[in-house]
Amino acid sequence: MATEATHELPRFALARPRWLTRPPIAVGRRGGWIALSVLLLATLAVVAYATSGPTILVPRSVRVFPNWEAGPLHDITSRPLTDPWTLDLIFSFVLVAMVVAYGIAMAAIRSLTMRSIVIVVVILHLILLLSPPLQLSDIFNYLGYARLGALHHISPYAHGISSEHFDPIFQFASWDNLKSPYGELFTALSYPLAWLPLPVAFWVIKVLVVLFSLGFLSLVWWCAVKLGRDPRFVVGFVALNPIYLLYAVAGFHNDFLMLFASMAAIAFVLSGRDRWAGAALVAAIAVKFTAILLGPFLLVAVGTRERSKQLVIGGVIAAIPLAAMSVALFGTSLPNLQQQSSLLTELSIANLIGLVLHVGGGTAALLDVLDLLVVAVVIYQFLRRRDWLAGAGWSTLALLVSLAWLVPWYIVWVLPLAALSTSPGLRRMTAVMTVFLVLTFAPGVTKYLSNHDINPLSTPAGRASMSLQNRLAG
Repeated sequence: MATEATHELPRFALARPRWLTRPPIAVGRRGGWIALSVLLLATLAVVAYATSGPTILVPRSVRVFPNWEAGPLHDITSRPLTDPWTLDLIFSFVLVAMVVAYGIAMAAIRSLTMRSIVIVVVILHLILLLSPPLQLSDIFNYLGYARLGALHHISPYAHGISSEHFDPIFQFASWDNLKSPYGELFTALSYPLAWLPLPVAFWVIKVLVVLFSLGFLSLVWWCAVKLGRDPRFVVGFVALNPIYLLYAVAGFHNDFLMLFASMAAIAFVLSGRDRWAGAALVAAIAVKFTAILLGPFLLVAVGTRERSKQLVIGGVIAAIPLAAMSVALFGTSLPNLQQQSSLLTELSIANLIGLVLHVGGGTAALLDVLDLLVVAVVIYQFLRRRDWLAGAGWSTLALLVSLAWLVPWYIVWVLPLAALSTSPGLRRMTAVMTVFLVLTFAPGVTKYLSNHDINPLSTPAGRASMSLQNRLAG
């Protein structure tokens, strides 16, 4: 697609961040390598134990856990621990240790070479590739929706996975009665997997997620160099985050396809290829609607009216075939965003705010107010027209605060924006959110609340959420 000649980017986009001029915290190269070693060993230990046999780390593994899901380490690892409470405590300790190691690694990151960081990141991804899906079974839901549509000719936007209860995928999937919340582009791309044997399709998704994660990190690296940021800090801030590793990559989530497309949109803008940027953004939105928050800030980034026009044209050109494909495959049915957005996780910020304010937890009224707050943050950051990456980051962080259904790996939406921006405050708040998500989802914390009869979902809103969740899960 042809574009106008590349214009100079807005001055704020190339400004040298203040944090680059500050001396690094005196941790040193040795401390950095110790921290990286802790991350590597902790990741390997979690993966090795998860592959050894049925465990709480792998959903539904007690019911069904074939060797092709367990992975190649299954036959060479043992299970020294079987007590669930002990495992909860140890896994919680490992998570906290990884957060500490992450902080030390970031303090020492400028004493390390880019080559060593890349080697560690690649090794971490190879370790995680050998893992069964940790924490949630979304990978099987992807295959369930794909098989529902491609094999059984039932629209995943009109029916749940329970409609294929006779299919082998049914015993692995969760959310049996939830219509697919995933974007049309992702669903269409997943259809060919339905024609592969289930173990092959499973491993294809795992390999693709790891490759998309590495490709996404490569784009983050490229953008850091283009913006004059220290790529060691930027890549480390994203790729060494424990949630990124143990929840996002090890969960094999489709967020990486969305992140790859949205980061490509940022890269295209930085290189002056505005039509391609608009097309990449629309592709990201067609995978996961969350990416739409980046749109207003790409308009700020391009600056001029002509470049904004090219950005919109590129988006329209991409949207037309995507819309035609959606109608051809799924008719007028759309992704089911409403039901999941009404569910509450126990310690989501929205639910905690409602409890603190004594309004009954995450009620519908409170969630509406928080949605308006997100809109207000987007408008405020857009009108400031300063650091567009920070604006997108703050807006995404506001979205996380507003979500009733908040799960740890959503932090990956913010990580690259915070790392690339000039806002130290955004990076600090992203780090705080990381610690919050690790602590609130650590199984030891959940067990502690249960043992002390503390139930954040004991309100009418919480009970309604649990009732709906039970119906959707089948």
